Amino acid sequence: MAAVYGQILAELGAAWLAGALIGAERSYHGRAAGFRTHALVALGAAAAMMVSLAPTFAPGVFPGDAPRLDPTRLAQGVMAGIGFLGAGVIFKEGVNVQGLTTAASVWSTAAIGLVFGVGAFVPGALATVGVLTTLVVLRWVEGYLPSHVYAWSVFRFRAETAPDQAALEASLTSFGVSLRELSYSRSHDGAILEFSGALMAKQDRAFDDLAAHLRDLDGLAEFELSRISK
Repeated sequence: MAAVYGQILAELGAAWLAGALIGAERSYHGRAAGFRTHALVALGAAAAMMVSLAPTFAPGVFPGDAPRLDPTRLAQGVMAGIGFLGAGVIFKEGVNVQGLTTAASVWSTAAIGLVFGVGAFVPGALATVGVLTTLVVLRWVEGYLPSHVYAWSVFRFRAETAPDQAALEASLTSFGVSLRELSYSRSHDGAILEFSGALMAKQDRAFDDLAAHLRDLDGLAEFELSRISK
């Protein structure tokens, strides 16, 4: 039995370590689901898989007529249940959605725990390295890749001095910003004309320059620029 307990300890320890490493990266970046959450997810997934395999690596633990658990169905149940946990770390902030990467890392950690739970140390280690590489290295690579940045915009002009759509778009274009999905509305008994839509630029700096310009723009009563993900 000592060998059996040694195997159990090795598998649970490997799963815990993998989850802790992934969770440490999430904690470092201030995510709510961090070090302890990922470690628990990996440990729990490994333990759940080991329960289904107990009759194999620890004969005599269950009576001969005891029902056996199907590892594939148990793994499916674990991954489906982790989906609900992942949904808990996704939240909407204004028009932006946060937490998708952390939810994916929690789900991946559960899968790694299952792999360690069946004693597949090499695949589990490789999967852990893959997840950490994605979170750490690709974050750095992403900063150098050409990309577009987006913001949700609202411009409220005094009706008597409000520009038309062409004039507004021309003004935005001069700052390297394009306006899409434009909507209109009037409020305050027609005194305020509102334009709203998605802005796209190639650099974050473009929104900073635009905001500095808008602060001193005559006829503009209010404006909002909220960074979003597309």
